[in-house]
Amino acid sequence: GARLPVFERIFELAFKYRPVVFEQGDFTFSPPWPAAATVLVVLAAAAAVAWTYGRVRKTAGPRDRIILAGLRLAALALILFCLLRPVLIVRAVEPQQNFLAVVLDDSRSMAIADRDDAPRSAFVREALGPASPLRAALAGRFALRFFRFSASTDRIADPQALTFSGTRSHVGQALQRASEELAGLPVSGVVLVSDGADTSRTAIAGALRLLKAAGMPVFTVGLGREAFARDVQLGRVDPPASVLKGTTLVVDVVVSQTGYAGRTVPLVVEDEGRMIGSQNVTLPPDGEPATVRVRFTAADAGPRLLRFRISQLDGEQVSQNNVREALIAVEDRREKLLYVEGEPRFEMKFLRRAVADDKNLQVVTLQRTADRKFLRLDIDAPEDLAGGFPKTREELFAYRGLILGSIEAGAFTPDQLRMIADFVNVRGGGLLALGGRRSFAEGGYAGTPVAEALPVILESTKAPETFLAQIKVRPTRLGETHAATQIADTEQASADRWKALPAVTAVNPIRRVKPGAAVLLAGGGGDAQVVLAYQRYGAGKALALPVQDSWLWQMHADMDLEDLTHETLWRRLLRWLVDAAPDRVSAIVDRDRVEPGETVAIRGAVRDAGFLEVNDARARARVIGPSGRETELPLEFAVDRDGEYRASFVAEEEGLYEVRLEAMRGKDSLGGDIAYVRSAPSDSEYFDAAMRAPLLTRIAEETGGRFYTPASVASLPEDITYLGRGVTVVQEKELWDMPFVLLLLVGLVGGEWLLRRRWGLA
Repeated sequence: GARLPVFERIFELAFKYRPVVFEQGDFTFSPPWPAAATVLVVLAAAAAVAWTYGRVRKTAGPRDRIILAGLRLAALALILFCLLRPVLIVRAVEPQQNFLAVVLDDSRSMAIADRDDAPRSAFVREALGPASPLRAALAGRFALRFFRFSASTDRIADPQALTFSGTRSHVGQALQRASEELAGLPVSGVVLVSDGADTSRTAIAGALRLLKAAGMPVFTVGLGREAFARDVQLGRVDPPASVLKGTTLVVDVVVSQTGYAGRTVPLVVEDEGRMIGSQNVTLPPDGEPATVRVRFTAADAGPRLLRFRISQLDGEQVSQNNVREALIAVEDRREKLLYVEGEPRFEMKFLRRAVADDKNLQVVTLQRTADRKFLRLDIDAPEDLAGGFPKTREELFAYRGLILGSIEAGAFTPDQLRMIADFVNVRGGGLLALGGRRSFAEGGYAGTPVAEALPVILESTKAPETFLAQIKVRPTRLGETHAATQIADTEQASADRWKALPAVTAVNPIRRVKPGAAVLLAGGGGDAQVVLAYQRYGAGKALALPVQDSWLWQMHADMDLEDLTHETLWRRLLRWLVDAAPDRVSAIVDRDRVEPGETVAIRGAVRDAGFLEVNDARARARVIGPSGRETELPLEFAVDRDGEYRASFVAEEEGLYEVRLEAMRGKDSLGGDIAYVRSAPSDSEYFDAAMRAPLLTRIAEETGGRFYTPASVASLPEDITYLGRGVTVVQEKELWDMPFVLLLLVGLVGGEWLLRRRWGLA
């Protein structure tokens, strides 16, 4: 079995009892005869010592006499200490009169073999097995009650029944459950045996407050290493919940490791076993997380379960944390954007040509040809935009993106300018402002609601014709890694391609961006011109691209006729512009992955054509399970939030659930949406799976218990005897016969005798 720490063993050898007895006891004297008589006898002896050493031969100087007298008096004081019978008064748990809850971690992480090639569960089986000295010592003092916990907590008859297969650990719930189970009984405390990996979403502070208020000490036993010797872990992976089919994504993956610093390994992205992306990763220094960007294309429509994986390395102690999974909905639909131009120009022609073959983008174009006359292209119906730019929110908000070309602010009414700002702020759409003679400040937008939405600062100019800048465009640090501005297959190839592109021109001097805005493209060299900037504005995003001839990247004499840089940039830019723009009805699940048997909360956000919240709708969800079984769920209006409806269901089967939400107002359909959630055993037990000593120490300290490891757990039974609660008895612990007292007395008397011999006084 485990042994006591060296310090405690030495302390007990010298002072007869372990430190916990001294910490909990009250020191006092309990002499068998009158204390005053004992003191008088010792004082008389001390006076005799002083008189004796005062009359020694002259060969001993004053210093020698003082030292010898001091040693003799110290010995007498020690004898007086013993004669007064010093004791410690302690309260100890009365044997077999109290219960002790033993709460055992039954989760997957307990199967990790991170110490001497033995799993953490081996300690539980050995130290709490039928023939274990530790279990025998506990059972000799307490009535034991065993509990197992992972996602739930249950009573068990014996620790041998544990399977160590739980997919989650709810430590706070386990402690509360054990405390409630034994409520009303004399309980000395709770022993928690775990690696401390609490994977619940509930803070443990509430459980600790209840235990502290109930006077229930928790004695924690931590298993496993506090840090792995060799391990690679994928941390956060945060792809978007939904994307358009064919979108190229750049996803950040957090990688950390110990024991493999500097090694280069491939990070692979798989879709149903098929590799769709890969990125070489140079592993960071031990304990320092690094963010890796991996690129791939969402080519197949529907819900896609993506796996981000680094293969297991030699000697790695945990391989399950090398994989992260993410569920992405790839939508094969056509997104409508409205492009408004105030004059015929090449930019409009080549922008439309760049996205003409993209089946997921529909750029409806409204070009002014004369006063109140417009050319309409790619419209759905003859009446669309017949009166020019939309005059109602409902008509404008039917689009998901809006592009403003070279058209002045005066071409819009004040209501339309406010509608454009609300298109971003309220509707959640994407706004892109292009450069031109009638754009930005030169188009009179300064001080308008549109200027509020834009990410750049408009500086009014009195002579718009005087500014013309030739710009060699370069991506910023952010632009080098952003999916919208990567124009080649890799970051390096994209950076090289930007350097090779010809210069473009700008007639709008844009030098500054607003706080919170980000710049993706800028003028190269000493040119401070902003080329592409964006910001979040309300529910949507707004972009500014103040150049007037990006078409040169297609038609310049230096460009190859087969070069697709211009098409690639515009397709990625417009897909990003409309990304995450919501529908009128949105289906939202609280998590995209749950355990089988857990409850899934559904929220429906319902808005009308003007994107105002609707509180009198009828919302229903059709939940289609992995086996094809369908369930109809009515959603109830959430009185605390406008336009929100709620329901829930239990994901009993393992697999993918499809949630189809529809909303009606009277007999009219307001729209629908689809959300997905996967029911599968959680792998969270394998992430950050080192023993969490700080959490276990906090649990013990806040409740009045102690923290142990396998090396120190042998002292647990005796510690609970003196630290525990329940039925207790008062004990007196004799201190006069401590080995330390005898050794000190021998040392004082022997020291005096040796000095007397040395100085010729013996």
